Amino acid sequence: MTISARGSEPAILPTVFDCHIYQLPRISAVSGSITSVQNSVDLPFEVQRVFYLYDIPAGENRGAHAHRSCHQFLVAAGGSFEVMVEDGRHCKTLFLNQPFMGLHIPPGIWAREQNFSSASICLVLTSQPYDEADYIRQYDDYLSFRGLSERLH
Repeated sequence: MTISARGSEPAILPTVFDCHIYQLPRISAVSGSITSVQNSVDLPFEVQRVFYLYDIPAGENRGAHAHRSCHQFLVAAGGSFEVMVEDGRHCKTLFLNQPFMGLHIPPGIWAREQNFSSASICLVLTSQPYDEADYIRQYDDYLSFRGLSERLH
């Protein structure tokens, strides 16, 4: 996957096959475990923003958008949920339920978090500060962004 200069759209758009689950470093002891994350060491980008989703009713969905140039890294900090990723041609669903596992979603991928378990916490680390202009919130606009005209679903 080739990404152009920071802040611009990808030169070559990624596919769902560029979405990977990473195992983060974990130190376990009888008293509990700890996972720390270092920029550009444990993640494929420098973190510029951190937020988390919580108090999501069980079974509800979140997301359903893409980013033009922002990378995301999602972790199930508590509970579990699925992430459906799509590139306009292919779709796959990944399950997150361990706080030391995270999903990298590169820019240009449509993603939806779904089927949250009760009391789930979705931790999100991003490569850019919040910028509404980076979001693609309508699926038809997403298809245009990808240069496609037909819906996958």
